[in-house]
Amino acid sequence: MTDLFSSDNNLLPYDGEALYYGYIMPENEACNYFNILLETLSWQNDEAIIYGKRFVTKRKVAWYGDSNYAYTYSNTTKQALPWTQALLELKSVAEELSGTKFNSCLANLYHDGTEGMAWHSDNEKALGENTVIASLSFGAERKFSFKHKKTGTKTEVILQNGSLLVMKGITQTHWLHRLPPSVKVKNPRINLTFRTYIGI
Repeated sequence: MTDLFSSDNNLLPYDGEALYYGYIMPENEACNYFNILLETLSWQNDEAIIYGKRFVTKRKVAWYGDSNYAYTYSNTTKQALPWTQALLELKSVAEELSGTKFNSCLANLYHDGTEGMAWHSDNEKALGENTVIASLSFGAERKFSFKHKKTGTKTEVILQNGSLLVMKGITQTHWLHRLPPSVKVKNPRINLTFRTYIGI
């Protein structure tokens, strides 16, 4: 049996680990989860405060956790909501495959390819050093890119419906990542990023 968590799955050439598992569930199961998440999560437009100005994105987010954790990024703070049954089921899958226990999840809803995420690292102090993030994708396939902070080296992967990507080790220290926009993508995508929140 192939070790799904081997270094052979690492998308990064150095300074980190981004392990792509590909499909971890059948297509019909992934589509079913997409519909459940779309209907049951408390989606809200994301906000960011940049140079004192408040921006509201078309992309929507939802923040869940073991407790009502206050998660701050882009100069805005969100209070975690109680887990839904679907999130708990998917958290269990992510934990089993990644070998990591998670206590929170930031969910993202991209309505189509015009919505994406700019270059960034998930390196907030509240997530701790060398944090592990398990990212589950549902819905439309989207390109996901990495860029090394010093060398500028880039790599990318197509995140499929029902697939898992795990970022771990020193990845957030040395690499940026983004979800580039694409006018070709007409359908929505939901992304669940399971995290370990430790506070500040």
